[in-house]
Amino acid sequence: MGKPPLLKSLWAMLLLALVASPVWAVEVASLYTAQVPLDQEEADPRARAYEMALAEVLLRVSGSELSGNAEMLELLFPDPASYVVQFRPGDDDTLWVSFDGEAIEKVLRRSGQTVWGSDRPLTLVWLAVDWGQGAREIIGADDSQRRRDAARSIDRNRLLRQRVLDIAERRGLPVVFPLLDTVDLQNISFSDIWGGFDEALIAASQRYQAVSILVGRIRATSSQRNRWSYYFGAEERSWSGEPELVLGLVADLLANEFAISGDAALESIRLTIAGIDSVEAYGAVQNLLSGIGLIENFAIAEVDGDRIRYRVDAIGGVDRLARALRFNGLIEQNGFDGDRFGGVTPERSLEFFYGP
Repeated sequence: MGKPPLLKSLWAMLLLALVASPVWAVEVASLYTAQVPLDQEEADPRARAYEMALAEVLLRVSGSELSGNAEMLELLFPDPASYVVQFRPGDDDTLWVSFDGEAIEKVLRRSGQTVWGSDRPLTLVWLAVDWGQGAREIIGADDSQRRRDAARSIDRNRLLRQRVLDIAERRGLPVVFPLLDTVDLQNISFSDIWGGFDEALIAASQRYQAVSILVGRIRATSSQRNRWSYYFGAEERSWSGEPELVLGLVADLLANEFAISGDAALESIRLTIAGIDSVEAYGAVQNLLSGIGLIENFAIAEVDGDRIRYRVDAIGGVDRLARALRFNGLIEQNGFDGDRFGGVTPERSLEFFYGP
């Protein structure tokens, strides 16, 4: 379903606003750790805990298809303990386990499985809840400033928010809720979310620098199914169901966009980046390219004014690299004329603009 003109223009404004400060890529630091039950009735409790912990880790880094395939897991990782670098007992008969992420990635890549790196888009969650009997509210990031007489609302609000955060953590999906401060409340109301006025939500999301936006409408005491809308770039989806299902769908969609298949070809690409007009800009671009997981190597081939042409070896080719650069805040230039650098082959070339 295509976006109406107003929605398209708001997305354009949001993306342009974020280019100046592309912090909407969040590094998830705990991809290779998990805390799982330690069942003392098992024949080997720790070995069973390692298996469960590895399955959780693979759910984050390779997706639900692999983590749910017991036969493939046994084939790829016959001895999960050999990948454990640290473990310690947790509360309530649990075991915290940390794995060797680099070793796990090597196995996944050699077997042609996908790997989703630690830099992931931040998802902003606008969640409106109808608790029944006229009680309606938006779930915010922090309820500490609410009135004491709203204690019951705070408790159930906090439980629902934590439920969403726990689900997101299990999938390695960084999420944030709106502050619901004066700025938000001047621009967004419960009716805006409940009524599907998503243009206002997208406009209000600019301050959070999140281009992955999930909008939920929950009837807590009704048999009616929860309604969700999701926006990411050109993607626009509508779903229904519980938060566990929907956040899983968001994670799968983003993994499909950014995860790299182990059997993806390594391709040499000519990448031109314009707008590099200072030492600071040069350093920022170098750091940006160094941080993109699918780039194996890159080197400067030529400099012309504020334009630098790089030779980049990227897994997955031109399309994957272009998506990664857009994700990191660069603006793709249409109608690139490669002759400026002496006849660049258009099919294997990209040009982007860096705007600090």
